This record gives sequence, C-alpha cells and structure tokens, in this order.
Amino acid sequence: MATSFAQKIGYVDTEYIFNQIPEYKAAEAEINKNTADWQKEIEAKYVEINKLYEIYQAEKILLTYDLCKKREKAIEDKKKDVKVLQQQRFGTDGDIFKKRMELIKPIQDRVYNAIKSMAEKSKLAIVFDKANDMLLLHANSKYDKSDDVLVFLGVSKTKFGNGSNSHKKNK
Repeated sequence: MATSFAQKIGYVDTEYIFNQIPEYKAAEAEINKNTADWQKEIEAKYVEINKLYEIYQAEKILLTYDLCKKREKAIEDKKKDVKVLQQQRFGTDGDIFKKRMELIKPIQDRVYNAIKSMAEKSKLAIVFDKANDMLLLHANSKYDKSDDVLVFLGVSKTKFGNGSNSHKKNK
C-alpha cells in the first residue's frame, strides 16, 4: 500500500511586491538619482581630460620636450584619477553597492522574512518566486501569495505598481 503526502506549494512575484512598497520605490529612485549624478560627474571629468588633451595637441609643437612630458603625465594622472573614481562609485564594493545595501537590503530582508512567516503560517512546503528566473510553465493564480505578503507587511496595494493585477497573469 503506497502512501502519498501532498505538499502545499505557493508562489510569489517579488517584483510585484517590491513595486507595491513605497519605501522600495523611494530607495530605487534615490539610487537611480545617485547613479545619474555620479555618471555625470565622471563624464564631466572625461570632458575636462579631452579638453586638456586638445589644448596639449594644439600647443605641442611650441612646447619643450620636458613640458610635453609634464603635460602628458598630467593628462595620464587625470585619467587614472577618473578610473579610480569610477571604481569607487560603481565597483564591486563601491558607493552604489553600499547605497543599495543601506537602502534596499533592509526592505528585501523584511519581504523575505514576511514570505517565510506567511509560508509557515499557511503551511506551505515550497514557495517559488516567479520574478527571479524560477521557470514556471503554468501557475494558477489561486496559489499566488504576493498579496498575502503585502498584507503581512501592512502595505496597501497601489493602482500603479506592476501594471495593477498584471502579476497575476502567467509569465
């Protein structure tokens, strides 16, 4: 005699959930603004370097060998400084990464803890996230627990977010 144990599963759409959380949207907006500002800062430095190079090229025939080398070194030093700045802003442990850890990670932790708590309360054995490369060939919307997570977080759904109820459609 074979005995089977049915496991309850559910899925959430974390993209939808995050798009419903105002703090997440604000954090993303702040990170995007910082990214744009820092990119402009770097681009301005490259414009400055290009101007220095153009001036150097125009005056090169009038300069002594020592002055040429001095100007070339100054331009190379500025290029190195910009590369260091780029790494500082956008590198693996750069300012963007730090800002993301400061603003986004606490929200992500809160959502994932809510998912875990909701899953335990609902006695779900497995919860899939259809927003993060978890391939679902078919997903019945009655198993979508995204709104339950929002309720658990105390977040009310917005009219905008991810196209309103578009997260309920199979992806």
